[in-house]
Amino acid sequence: MKHFCEMNHDELMEQYKLASADFERCKQMELHLDMSRGKPSKAQLELSMGLLDMPLDILTDYMSDNIDSRNYGTLEGLPECRRMFADILGVKPEQVFAGGNASLTLMYDTISKAFTHGLLHSEMPWSKREKVKFICPAPGYDRHFAICKTFGIEMITVDMTPDGPDMDTVEKLILDEDVRGMWCVPKYSNPDGIIYSHDTIRRIASMKPAASDFLLMWDNAYCVHEFDGEFVEFEDILSECEKYGNKDMVFEYCSTSKITFPGAGVACFACSEDNMAYMKKLIGVQSISFDKMNQLRHTRFLKDRAHTIEHMKKHAAIMKPKFDTVIEYLDREIAPCGFARWHKPTGGYFISLYTMDGCAKRTHALCKEAGVVLTAAGATYPYGNDPHDSNMRIAPSLPPIEELRSAMGVLCVCLRLAALEKLLRIG
Repeated sequence: MKHFCEMNHDELMEQYKLASADFERCKQMELHLDMSRGKPSKAQLELSMGLLDMPLDILTDYMSDNIDSRNYGTLEGLPECRRMFADILGVKPEQVFAGGNASLTLMYDTISKAFTHGLLHSEMPWSKREKVKFICPAPGYDRHFAICKTFGIEMITVDMTPDGPDMDTVEKLILDEDVRGMWCVPKYSNPDGIIYSHDTIRRIASMKPAASDFLLMWDNAYCVHEFDGEFVEFEDILSECEKYGNKDMVFEYCSTSKITFPGAGVACFACSEDNMAYMKKLIGVQSISFDKMNQLRHTRFLKDRAHTIEHMKKHAAIMKPKFDTVIEYLDREIAPCGFARWHKPTGGYFISLYTMDGCAKRTHALCKEAGVVLTAAGATYPYGNDPHDSNMRIAPSLPPIEELRSAMGVLCVCLRLAALEKLLRIG
């Protein structure tokens, strides 16, 4: 089959008629399918039901390092839980703060404290600054961008490369004193599924920003989330930053949200010991302690990095066929048309699809009309502004395979129809 861009007008019209007929058939199916968020499926949630069956019926079962998990205190989390996260992240237990159920809450709280009180090396709270800017690699995580928007932080889009953020651009931007931070998802980035290269991580860790309180937000959300192949090791960003004299620059985040129960997991941040002491003073005003009972359950269920990785292999067995299904449809239905490209990740939760420039929003609208809800086009860019209107985030995890096949059939029809409308200047 010829690529669409190689076809003459008559050939494009013939394809347009076929795609239009296919689209009408899709609408007649009256589907109601949602692939807008990276939610674990019911089968994945079932993998962690053992959390609810753990025996905690005698007093000693509630004790951890001579701490009664049922009582007040231990703001920074149970030592047992901190040791588990330290093992997973490759950091020291004293660098870990174990909190509640969501890393997003901890990330928001860090930014909030920068605005209300300032960070450890801040000359003043960020709220007193005329301007605060953040480097936002894109496509990226829409909720990172939402946090910036909430606080009025000016977002600067930096392109993602196959090795991570475009560091040539980043290294120029940090010379501006108003640039106070940067978002990073270093492993299986959302949505491209990129793993930052060793050189990219070295360049990030060795940055010399003009801002004394530059904040590297290291969201290691998918640190153990392989679904194809063996576990991929990753650098300890805290040690890397310390090596270059930047030990206080970074806060790292992770959680069990896509390991056990997203609504009832445990999250943590990791930072330098000096940052830990500073943050404990601030957090200690808003909370006496977090849910240590839940921390205890998770620690005894997941145990350590090795046991957690074995648990994640069960997730992989559910996830891989779904990602394979998405790639199968794109390779068969879209690749011969030659107007789109996509990443083939080996971990994480998303597939990043790049359609013809100017077609993402139209494809999204067509899918919605046919009963398939996807993440809004543009959501993976600051301010929802995809300069090419081409990126779409596919989240295959939630629907059963048969529903996923139906959704992908609709998506492929809508992709073809939107591209043909663009080439034929229809609409």
